[in-house]
Amino acid sequence: MLAVSAPADQASGSGFGANSWLVEEMYERFVADPGSVSDSWQEFFADYHSQAPSVAAAAAASPQVRANAEIHGTLSPIDALPAPTPTAEAAPTPAPVEKPPEEEPGKPIRGASAAIARNMEASLTVPTATSFRNVPAKLLEVNRKVINGFRSRSGQTKISFTHLIGWAIVRAIADAVPAMKNSYAVGDDGKPRLIVHDHVNMSLAVDVQKKDGSRTLLVPVLRDCDTNDFMGFLAAYEEIIRKVKSNKLTVDDFQGANISLTNPGGIGTVQSVPRLMPGQGLIVGVGSIDYPAEFEGSDHRNLSSLGVSKVVTVTSTYDHRIIQGAESGLFLKHVHELLLGEHDFYAEIFASLGVPYEAVKWRPDVSPMNREETMLAKQMAVAKLIRVHRVRGGDDPIRFAGSSRTCRASSIQPRTA
Repeated sequence: MLAVSAPADQASGSGFGANSWLVEEMYERFVADPGSVSDSWQEFFADYHSQAPSVAAAAAASPQVRANAEIHGTLSPIDALPAPTPTAEAAPTPAPVEKPPEEEPGKPIRGASAAIARNMEASLTVPTATSFRNVPAKLLEVNRKVINGFRSRSGQTKISFTHLIGWAIVRAIADAVPAMKNSYAVGDDGKPRLIVHDHVNMSLAVDVQKKDGSRTLLVPVLRDCDTNDFMGFLAAYEEIIRKVKSNKLTVDDFQGANISLTNPGGIGTVQSVPRLMPGQGLIVGVGSIDYPAEFEGSDHRNLSSLGVSKVVTVTSTYDHRIIQGAESGLFLKHVHELLLGEHDFYAEIFASLGVPYEAVKWRPDVSPMNREETMLAKQMAVAKLIRVHRVRGGDDPIRFAGSSRTCRASSIQPRTA
C-alpha cells in the first residue's frame, strides 16, 4: 500500500509517465467528490498537487479536500491557517470600458487531453534514436498454433503473439543486453546520472474504449518480469489486463517502468516510432504480422512453395544519452534469434506451459530449383505403388514395393493337363 506521504515526483504526477493524464482525471473527480475514488487513491491524493491550474485552484477552494487532508494529517501549516476574512473597502473607481478581445481560434484543451499534451512535450526533452529489424514470423506462428491447440483441448486460454514477443524482449534484455533497462536522471547538483535497474519492469500500452465510444491509452506496469519463467510472466500479464478491464488498477500499477511495449500492429500498422517518456530507457514497437506488402495479391500456396513467409517489424526507440546504437542493434538481434527458436526459446516455453510436444524448429526450405525433380520422384513412386498393387492383388503392396518381380511359393499353382 502506498505511504501517506508521497514522494515529490509522485506528488507532482511526474512519476506516472504516460499515465499522468489518468491521474489528473481521477484527481479532478476526487476534488468534486473524494468518495468517488478508492481508499488508496484518496490516501495518495491527500497531498497531491495538480499540474492543471484550473484543477489546482478548485482543490484549494474545496472544503472536502481540505477536510480529507486533515484526516490523513497531510495538510501543510500554511494550508491549515484560516482563510483571511474579507474587509470592507471603498468602492473602486469604475474602469474604462475596453473593447473585448477577439475570440481565439479553436477550443481549450482540458483534462486528460491536456495531460497527454504535457506528456508529449516532456518526451521532446529525451534525445532518442530508433533501430528497425524485420523478423520472420513463420516459426512464431507455427509454435503458437501448436501451443494453443494443446491449451484449447485442456480448457485453457489462448496465447497471443504479444505474449511471446513480450517474453522475447524480456529475455533479450535480461540475458544479452541489460543496458536496455537503464534510465537517465538529473541529480540534485544538476549533473546527469545513470540509473541502473536490477530488474525489467515493462509497461504495456493497453487501448481502452470508454462508454462514450472514445478511446484512451492505459500503461500499467509488469514488475520484475525477468525473475519469472514464461508461465509466471503469462499469469502477471493476464492479471494486469484483468485489472484494466475491471477498472481495478492501483497507484502502484502505474509506476516504476523502465521499458515499454506497444503493439500498433494489432490494427495493421507495419512499423512505428513511439515516443519515449522521461524516466525510461527503451520503448519497443511491434508491427503487424503479415506477408510483405508486395506479396499481398499473390496466391499463398505459391508463396509457400517459394519460401516466402510472414514477417514482423520490431523497433527499438532508446534514450541515446545512455544507450548506444550498437546495444540497440544487439538487442534486436537477440530478439530475432529467440523468435527463430535459438537459445531454447520455444523449448523452454513448451516446458513451462507443460505442452507435451517438441517445439517446431527452424529449418531451411527446399530450393524451388529442385521442385520439378522432387515432384517427378513422387509421381514415379505413386506409379510404382499402383503397379505393385495390380500385380500382387490383395498382398501388401508396401511389402512388395521393392521386389515386384518376386512372388511367394504359395501363389504358384501346378499346371493341369
